[in-house]
Amino acid sequence: MTSNSTTYEGGCTCRQVRYRMTAKPLFVHCCHCRWCQRETGTAFALNAMIEADRVELLSGEPEPVMTPSASGRGQKIWRCPTCRIAVWSNYGGAGDAVRFVRVGSLDEPDRLPPDIHIFTSSKQPWVVLPEGAPAVTEYYDTKKTWPAESLARREALRAKRS
Repeated sequence: MTSNSTTYEGGCTCRQVRYRMTAKPLFVHCCHCRWCQRETGTAFALNAMIEADRVELLSGEPEPVMTPSASGRGQKIWRCPTCRIAVWSNYGGAGDAVRFVRVGSLDEPDRLPPDIHIFTSSKQPWVVLPEGAPAVTEYYDTKKTWPAESLARREALRAKRS
């Protein structure tokens, strides 16, 4: 476990798969869409978006499980082969370059509260968002919402893929 301001460690329940995020995430989504509710079996998914090369595998080897997604491009959920806990996902649009780390799989998940709540139009009615929390009924405009540093990192990723 770490308390360094720019590293975050986590893993699965049985501790076979362990990883370290070596930077702050680009952005943290709390997604209330029905797909995330179904895939997590709960009211929302809390994902920290980060460049794949900023996630170090410390032990174990998660396995990809392909699942459908609302976009039709699918989602690759990486799970521990033993306890089957999801540690991160890759979505079709971002490919393998960006990982959506499951914040709940971090040793200290409270260090990464959501930057925004998305798809609140389908949020469970008993989920009450904190007053003043950034929230949108569907999705948002990245250029208007993300911090400048995250936008620059996103552009660097795009440049690598070109």
